[in-house]
Amino acid sequence: MASSPFSSNIDTIMTIERHILEQQRFHPEATGVLTNLLYDIALAGKMIASQMSKAGLAQILGKTGDVNVQGEQVMKLDKLADETLYMLNDHTGRLAVIASEEHKDIIPIPEQYPTGKYVLLYDPLDGSSNIDFNVGVGTIFAIYSRVSASGPGTIEDCLQNGRKMVAAGYIVYGASTMFVYTTGEGVHGFTLDPSIGEFLLSHENIKMPNIPTYYSVNQGYFNRWSPGVQKFTQHLQAITSETQSISMRYVGSLVVDFHRTLLSGGIFYYPWDISKPEGKLRLTYEANPLAFIAEQAGGAASTGFEDILDLQPRSLHQRTPLFIGNTDLVRQAEEYIRKHG
Repeated sequence: MASSPFSSNIDTIMTIERHILEQQRFHPEATGVLTNLLYDIALAGKMIASQMSKAGLAQILGKTGDVNVQGEQVMKLDKLADETLYMLNDHTGRLAVIASEEHKDIIPIPEQYPTGKYVLLYDPLDGSSNIDFNVGVGTIFAIYSRVSASGPGTIEDCLQNGRKMVAAGYIVYGASTMFVYTTGEGVHGFTLDPSIGEFLLSHENIKMPNIPTYYSVNQGYFNRWSPGVQKFTQHLQAITSETQSISMRYVGSLVVDFHRTLLSGGIFYYPWDISKPEGKLRLTYEANPLAFIAEQAGGAASTGFEDILDLQPRSLHQRTPLFIGNTDLVRQAEEYIRKHG
């Protein structure tokens, strides 16, 4: 093969588009549709990040005055992120149906556009209650192959077991904007270079460190937890030795707390409590995609009793407890809960 006449370091520049295309080689049956869908989500991330950089403007900060299906106040950036993701994906012919945490029911593809083979579920702006305080937030998404034969997508397309996911990812909007995704061939992270408007590979084949650094939980709810969760937390607080110590870090934006756990090792958990016996986080939009990423990075995700990805969703906005991070810590949490309740 003839050598390139250009500087060799050009070959080290890996854009997200190029990386997604190269990942496609692991799937000889691939048609490129999933590749284009992932790139459109990355494009949505760029657009949302652009608006985030202007978040001091009055027309972007604050609440819309609406309340979503979760009973939460809708932030202006929540609505903008939701609309951006929808409008970049409703007309492409790649999707059979869309579902968003912000909408009570599934979102059909408009009749004037063709339907495709994939299903997209997303939380457009996780942690949006933190927006007014300049705390990091993020987008979380999951992609499935449709199970319905053809035509408009159905609720059954959206209520698939997590093991059937074909891709998942998230975008963190903070000091920098990062896009992290997996198609079942490892987890890869890209950082947005604002000078050229492109995501560049910065974290290849992410693996959760074996030695955990942080645990992440809202400890203000300690007295509401079950004895098993309380004792597990006390166990984490007691991990201090010459070779290992673990500190508590908690932001309150799931995607940000998980991102730190993924890169530094540790565990994030949001257990059930006396006020939320079913848990708080959404299975389809939050827990499932992050669980897929965690397992691909060598970690685990559990309800405290069983693996998240083994749950069969019963409803679009089903809630669940979540313990996610290093496998040994997740299994320890399960053991404390089995032993102490």
